Amino acid sequence: MGLGVEVRQRIARRAAQEIEDGMIVNLGIGIPTLVADYIPSDIFVQFHAENGILGTGPTPVKGEADPNLCNAGGYPVTLMKGASYFDSAIAFGMIRRGYLDITILGALEVSEKGDLANWIVPGKRVPGMGGAMDLAQKSKKVIVLMNHTNKNGESKILKECTLPLTAKSCVDLIITEMAVIEVTEQGLLLKEVMEPYTVEDVIKYTDAPLTVMVGLPN
Repeated sequence: MGLGVEVRQRIARRAAQEIEDGMIVNLGIGIPTLVADYIPSDIFVQFHAENGILGTGPTPVKGEADPNLCNAGGYPVTLMKGASYFDSAIAFGMIRRGYLDITILGALEVSEKGDLANWIVPGKRVPGMGGAMDLAQKSKKVIVLMNHTNKNGESKILKECTLPLTAKSCVDLIITEMAVIEVTEQGLLLKEVMEPYTVEDVIKYTDAPLTVMVGLPN
C-alpha cells in the first residue's frame, strides 16, 4: 500500500534535517523529490540533477511550472539564484568524482549491510537504471526514503536483498514511515521511531535484526 501525502511529507521533512549548509545534494524520484520543499531558508543547498542542472529549487507553484525545466525524472523544478546548466557528461563527471555530499533515493529493498535494490523487479519493463548506480556508489552519504513494507505487508529491510542490486554496501541511513535506521559496521541501528509506531512495531516489521539505540523510548 502506498503512503499518504502527509506521511510522505513527514519522511521528506525528516530527511531534510540531514542536509547541512553548503552541501551539494541529488534527489531521486518519488519521496526524495519532496525534500527540497523542506530546506530552511537560512541554509544554502545546491541540488544536482543528472540531466544537467546544479541549483534546482522547490517544486513550482501549480500553474507556474516552466515546461522546459525539469529534473532527471521529468518532474518540473524551479531554479535557485546562481543555478547553472551543463550536459549529462559533466553531470555524471560530478557524481563520479565524488563531489556530491548526499544522495537521497527511493528503494525496493535494503539489506542489513546497506546493499541497495531500487531499479527493477524481474519481469517488469523499466526505462533503465538511470543514474542510481553511480549515485549510490560515489556519493559521500546515501539516504534511502521508502515504505517500511511492500504492498503485501512484507519488510523491505532484509538480511539479504532478493531483487537485483543497484550497488553493494552503499546505504548509510534509511528513513521510513516507521523509523530512522542507520547502517553501521555492526549492523542496523534503530535511532528514531515515528509516531504512532513503537519499537516493537519496527522490530516486528523489519526482517533484518536491529540494535535499538540506548535511551530510545518505547
